[in-house]
Amino acid sequence: MVRFSFCGVELAALAAGALYWPAREALLVADLHLEKASWYARGGQMLPPYDSIATLNELAKLQVETQAREIWCLGDSFHDKEGCERLPADARARLIGLTGATRWTWITGNHDAVLADHCGGEIVEEAEIDGLVLRHEADPREHRPELSGHFHPKLRLTLRGRNVARRCFVASGTKLILPAFGALTGGMDADDPVITRIVGRSAQALIAVENRLLRFPLAA
Repeated sequence: MVRFSFCGVELAALAAGALYWPAREALLVADLHLEKASWYARGGQMLPPYDSIATLNELAKLQVETQAREIWCLGDSFHDKEGCERLPADARARLIGLTGATRWTWITGNHDAVLADHCGGEIVEEAEIDGLVLRHEADPREHRPELSGHFHPKLRLTLRGRNVARRCFVASGTKLILPAFGALTGGMDADDPVITRIVGRSAQALIAVENRLLRFPLAA
């Protein structure tokens, strides 16, 4: 966990791709895409059906480690509107345990815009909490400090002759985009024009490594 300041608010980046907000004792995650594998299976593309339980187990581990009292999911928590109904029994039990143990808030995204409450928690389109706007997709017209997801940012590097991709946060002066937390999610290059049009070329990719926060200017 590496602490840093964003618009005067102390946050902490976790190597797993989550964000911790110490003042609120809150965990923030984006793009869980629960039941993505079962969605593909319905179309005949068979993937290991363990993405939901792997994602929720990792989230439960972080909740225990941080003792978070709140969990905020910044949209696309399910891969489609029926994903919640397809949760296997073990994953459903894990999720209900988490929503029962914390103040849990689902922010809806483009994949789960009509999310129904079957496993606990509150469902909202977006929220403004202690000066930070929380929503699924960054709004280029938004001038308030904003936390979002949606783009699944990854940073691609060449290290010792090998190409390496790591999920990353993308930060500008007033915008912070979280990486996808889900176990079965792809990613978009952090310097993709779709992202830089929103955050600007002066933004940075942030990667938490042990007790350091590595910063990579997107312009480079």
